[in-house]
Order: sequence, then structure tokens, then C-alpha cells
Amino acid sequence: MSLTCNPSQSDKDCRECRHFQASNFSLISLFTAQADFAPYFYDNGPYSQNGNLALFSLSEDMPVGTQIYCLNGTDPEGQEVRYGLSFDPGSKEYFSVDPESGNITLVEKLDREKEDSFDVLVSITDGQSKVVERVTVFVMDANDEKPEFQNMPAIIDVLETTQSGSSIYKVEAVDRDTGSGGSVTYYLQNSQATPFAIDRHSGVLRIKSGEMLDYEKTKTHFVTVIAKDGGGNFNGKEQFLSSSATLTINVIDAQDTPPSFIGTPYFGYVYEISVPGSEIFTVVAKDGDVGNPNPISYSFEEGDDGVFSINKTSGRITLLTLPIYLKREIFNIKVRASEVSPEGRLMDYGVTTVVIRVVDLNNNPPTFYGEYGPQNMFELTMYEHPPEGEILRGLKITVNDSDQGANAKFNLRLIGPGRMLRVVPQTVLNEAQVTILVEDSAAMDYEKHHFLTYKLLAVEIDTPERFSSTADIVIHLLDTNDNAPKFSSDYYIARIPENSPGGSNVVSVTASDPDSGPWGEVRYSIYGSGAELFLIQPASGIIYTQPWAILDAEVKSKYNFYVKAEDAEGKYSLAEVFVTVLDLNDHPPAFNDNFLEKTMVIGAPVKIEAVDDDAEVPNNVIEYAIMKAEPDNNIFDINAETGEIMLKSYIKSIAIIQNITKQRDFTWSLVVQARDRGQPSFSTTAVVKIDITEAVSCNKIQNKPMQILGMLAGVISLMVIITVLISTATFMRNKKSNRILPNRRIRRRPRKQHTWNFKNPFKSPETPGEKFKVEEEEQEPEVIVENVNYNNNVGKVMTQWPPPPPPCVPAVLPPPPPYIPRERQWAVPTISATVAPNPKKKPAITRQDTVNKALVSELKMRLEQKKMLKH
Repeated sequence: MSLTCNPSQSDKDCRECRHFQASNFSLISLFTAQADFAPYFYDNGPYSQNGNLALFSLSEDMPVGTQIYCLNGTDPEGQEVRYGLSFDPGSKEYFSVDPESGNITLVEKLDREKEDSFDVLVSITDGQSKVVERVTVFVMDANDEKPEFQNMPAIIDVLETTQSGSSIYKVEAVDRDTGSGGSVTYYLQNSQATPFAIDRHSGVLRIKSGEMLDYEKTKTHFVTVIAKDGGGNFNGKEQFLSSSATLTINVIDAQDTPPSFIGTPYFGYVYEISVPGSEIFTVVAKDGDVGNPNPISYSFEEGDDGVFSINKTSGRITLLTLPIYLKREIFNIKVRASEVSPEGRLMDYGVTTVVIRVVDLNNNPPTFYGEYGPQNMFELTMYEHPPEGEILRGLKITVNDSDQGANAKFNLRLIGPGRMLRVVPQTVLNEAQVTILVEDSAAMDYEKHHFLTYKLLAVEIDTPERFSSTADIVIHLLDTNDNAPKFSSDYYIARIPENSPGGSNVVSVTASDPDSGPWGEVRYSIYGSGAELFLIQPASGIIYTQPWAILDAEVKSKYNFYVKAEDAEGKYSLAEVFVTVLDLNDHPPAFNDNFLEKTMVIGAPVKIEAVDDDAEVPNNVIEYAIMKAEPDNNIFDINAETGEIMLKSYIKSIAIIQNITKQRDFTWSLVVQARDRGQPSFSTTAVVKIDITEAVSCNKIQNKPMQILGMLAGVISLMVIITVLISTATFMRNKKSNRILPNRRIRRRPRKQHTWNFKNPFKSPETPGEKFKVEEEEQEPEVIVENVNYNNNVGKVMTQWPPPPPPCVPAVLPPPPPYIPRERQWAVPTISATVAPNPKKKPAITRQDTVNKALVSELKMRLEQKKMLKH
């Protein structure tokens, strides 16, 4: 026997049932030893995550696949229980359950706005009995819905005379979320740029205080309204959602201009064959308020004599009687055109005169008339680009058909290039003044058409003959300054060598102006921070350097400035000019001193360095080479790139040098050349004096420590004695004079700078300097000493260096460097010289020969001085 709960029982009944089962379990077991009690769920308290799923709720943004609950129950007999859940037929199954653990997993996405609660049938079984309970699961809201506009987008009309502050529309948006996520506030996008404002809470749209709508300025306003909710949680984060919609506001024109008739004056005709009801003429009027025109009502003021009638709506004038009863030949009828308000009230009006003539039948074609009679050609001169809608008032054209009735009704057409002009009226009865209006102003361009030719065609409408006539209309266009000069390029790139003389052409710029006369004449000018060295020819656009300008790539290699093209009325355009100064090889390499003294320790190189002031490679790339060495030419190498001078790799000691050179003197004089890689290549030479020595060994000093200490003690004692003697002598002198002597400023006279005399009195043919001796002529030309850093072949390339400065900025020569004979007793600079022309002396000595002679003299003198010092 088993006791089970009815699935239709309430939770209270089930709990009572379980209580009954528990309390009477002992009693029942007495009656039947085989009794099987049904399993049951544990009670589900508030916020519990296990039990029978009663009173359970979850948020709609819960991710699918999340374990949300655990069914939990037991069997009185201790049997293993299994769990299950199901839904009503036709309902969406949101959960799945693990039968053994009771873990419930979300398998379908929840949406509170579609279903905020649903029933679930949960069950527990021990294999014998099964208990089923119906529970309700509640879906909690998350902020996942945007506000939705109920009446947007929309189009409304607002009269331009609406007062500021007036309400013109109410925006409404609904958010299906609950709480703060369902509250909606309203905003305007770009609220500062619109004449409207919106109430944040009610959504009422108003015209801002102090703002007025103006149909003539803006006919339509597009207002973007943003509806934003109050925010709420979604997926664990707070988010705010918003929507936007556009409200189109059409400004309605106010009625403040009376109607006006089109195609006046009006002429109508009554023919002898006309019958009552015949159309005589149709007047056309339009409301002057073109934005929102009112309908027009037509009526007679006077002159109709009761024999004509007019249609209030169409303006058509018809005959009421037979022509034989007409008592006058000409009728001057005044017609009124009145605006009709939406309420049907007549408002402003305009009046015109319609002349109706009673005539006989004629078979004449339409005829065009000018001021002096029939005319088939009309000419007009006007400026290009007239305003659109403008009437060509210089054309006084009248068209007339002398026939009566339908025979005098014809169409007007204008045939010509494009659709620049149109004719009014297009349908004429008997006679009308022809009005030509501008349709396309931009196409009436003098640069495209100097004159325009049209044919005005008049063709009868309802006659079998279809009589027609034409008139030629020739419009001569006059030019206006409607174009600005335009450069052929937005920028110009120019290159100029740095040795270009003043006044050299740099680049030519070109701008064109399609206008005629002075408006098409272009004048050029330049300006900008980089334009001070340049000029431009105002008429041709040729840019050239200032007459005094000196371009130097080493000083500045890039210039840029603006060029302006301007017409006679000041219309202009700009272009940018980029000028690159090309570097030339105009600087020779230069040593800091043309005579260098170096001490070389065997195994370590010595370095010399020359500088080339050119701006770019290869003009400033220097290569070094040893030209001559004395007394032996085969023991040194030089790194051509770095200028490092070193001994041959096999020379490791002074003894090796003695064996190779058979010399006991370890002082060498080298002539080193520095040459750049430019074209042409420049070079400079310097004399390098190198004293070769070996490194002092520390072992010799370490072997005699006592001797070194003794020497130091003796030196210190000597210094102390000298100091005491000097102090004593000074004290005695001051004591005798009994006064304090003032400090005396000692001024030393500068030594007179020694000038080198190349005539060496010491001549010894046995000295090594004989190797540098050059065969000379008995009559030597005059030698002019130049800058010591000049290249010996500069004179072949440039006539003057440096180039002359601008007249306004005179060059200032730098002071000569100080000379200290004690530091450099025989530092003779390398000399580059030029030969002064002497027509009487035929033997010509080149610049290179002169340099070689100077080097020989210098080396001779130094070697003789050294020899004398040794003796």
C-alpha cells in the first residue's frame, strides 16, 4: 500500500499530507509491514535555492545554460529518489533537470515583456510512488527594452506667426521595462542649434522663448528627439537605453501679400460667330504668399455690362449673349482676384483690366510686335548670371492673332540651348505681352556662351490650318568678374644650385582667369617667411632670386613661401612654392692646423681629422692619404675613412724600426692629404710630426721602490725650504718699509707674433729634407700667401671664395688666432698659393709647384733647427 498526493492538491494540502504520513508512520507500520510511503520535497523557504521551486523568481537576463536551482527531497524509507519537471502542453520549456542531482538548468531565453510568469510541474519519485507539484516561477525585469515612440516620426505644420513659448507638439514614448528602466525622459539633439525646446518629462515641444519662426529663412526644420530611460541592471551592469526619432516641422507662410495677375495686360475678342457660353479669355492670378498660397476667387468690379460672366475658381470669362446684342465694340472690364481663407472669407485682393474687343472673322496667323510694329527679331544685352526668376525687361514683345474665338488661341514655346529661359504665358487668346523669365542662372555663363539665340514660336491650337510664326531672340551676355585666378598646380617644386648668381630664374608659376578684360589679367606676388631672397615678375609669374641674393646650402637649403595670383578686383588664389638649394662641392677639407704634432706609442694609432663644410654627401665625405713620409716612406699606414695613422702591422718595437730604416732618430714628418669625394674633388694637405716611442714598463719602477720614495722625500724637502726662504725674505722687506704694499697688477706685453721667413740660411745637402727638394727656376715668381686651409686647386674652380655678401650686410673679418711660440716652435702652416701674372717671365709655375716649394722650405728649416739644437 502506498500513499501519494494528488497533483491537483495545493501546497498546503501536500504539507498536511506529509505531516500526516510522518505522524502516523508508526501506526501504519503496525497495520502493514509492507507499506511504502511516497517521497516528498523539502519545504522551500524565502530566497532558498533548493526545495520544490516554490516562491522562486529569476531575472530575465539570466544567461542560457546557467544552473538556477536544485530540487531537493527525500523518501521516508530512505530509497533513492529521482527528480523530474514538465510544462503544460503548448508552453515553452524553459528548464531542464538532472534526474539524479535535481539541478535545474535554464535552456531557453527569458523575456519578461512577453511572459512574466509561468507554471512548472516538478516531480519526485522513489521508483514506487511519484509526487507531482505545480509551482509558479516569476520572471523579474532587467533593463533590456529601449523606449519606443508612439507618434514619431511625424510631420507637423506650424504657422510662422506662432508666438514664442507656444506648444506645437507632444512627443510620447513608452518603455516596457518596469521601475527606473521604464521611466522615460526626453531631450533634443543639438538643442543649442534649434529654435525649439522640449519638456523632459511631458515630452511637450515648444518654441523657445524669444525665438520666432521665419518662413523666408527656413521653410523646414528637422528636430531629432531622444527618449532615454532611467537606467537599470542588465547582465550585472547598469545600462541606460535610448531611442531617437525625427520630427519634421514645416513652417507655414503667413498671408501678408495680395494676389497678383500673370501675363498682363489682358486682351480678349468676341467674334461675330461666337455663341452664348463661348470662352472669351481666362485670367490667372496667384497668391503673393508662395509658401502657403490661398485659393483665388475671381469677380467683376465694373465694365462687364451684364453681358459677360467669370468663373470664380478658374477665372474664365464667357459670353452671355449673342454678339449682335452687344452695344459696344470695346469693353474694359475690371477683374478682382481675392484670396479665400480656409474659413471661406475673402481677404486681400488685386485688380486688373481685361480689354475685350468685338471683331469680325480673320484668317491671320499670330504676329509678334515690338515697340514700333511687327518685328521678327529681338535683341537684348545683359550681364551673365542674372538672378533666377528675373524678367528680361529689355525685351518688349507683344504677340497678337487678329482672328476671333478659337482661331485666335495659340501656344507660345521657346526653343533654344538648354532650359535657361522660359516664356509666360504659354497659352494666349488673341493678344498678350510676352514675358521671358530666367530659369537657369548658372548656365548663362559668358565663359561658355558669348551670346544666346532662341526662337519664339507661336502655334495655333484648335484651327485646321495651324498657322504659326516665329521670332528670333538674341541675348548678348556681358562678362562679370565671377571667377578667381586658378593656379595650374597647388604647389611648385624648384631646385637651384647654390652658386647661382643673383637674379637667376627659379621657377615659373601659371594661373589662369577665364574672365575677360581687366578681370582676366592676373598679377603675381609672393610672401611668407621664406620669400625674402626671391622676387617675382608680376605679369609673367617668373620667380627669380634677389640681385644680391647668395644661396648657400650650408647655411639654408630649404625655402618655402606662398605665391598669390590676383585679378583687378582682388579675387585671388594661393599656391605654395618649395625651393631646394642644391649643394655643390665648394668647400675644401680643412684641418684645424696645417702643422700637427703627435706622439705615437707603438701599437696605438694617432688620429688626425679634417672638416668639410659642404652640406651633403659625397661633397663632405673625406678620404685620407699619406703623400710623403720622412725619413722613411714605408713604415706608416693610414685609415682612409677615419684618418687614423698607424705603423705597419709587422712593426712591434723601436728595434724593428731601426733595422728597417737604419735611423736612430724616431721623429717622422708626414705630408697627409684630406680629399673630399665631390665633383670636382678638393684636397688639403697638412704636415704631421710624429714622435715614436714605446710604452713605459711598470716593472722597472716596481723593481726600485726605495729609490722612488727617496726621490719623493728629497723633492718635498726642497719645496719646504724654498717656501720658508721666500716667506722670510718677504717679511723682512715689508718690515723695513713699515707699510703695507698694495697688490700690483702685472701686465705682460704680448709677444710679437713671429712671421715665417721661407729663406732658410741653413742648407745641408745631407739632411733628409733633400728628398722634398723641387727643381726651381732661377727667377721665381712672386708668391702671394692665401688662407692656409685653401685647397691647392681651388683657383681652378672658383674665382672668388667666399662669395660676396649682400650689399646691406658687410662681412666682418674674424680676428687672427693667437700664436704661442713656446708651444709650437716650428709649426709652419701648409701653404696654398697662386702665381701673380708676369708677362715678362715666360717660365710658368703652377699653384701645385708653389705649394711643393713651400713644403720643401718648411721641412728644410725644421730639420736644420732640430740639428742645431742637438749640437
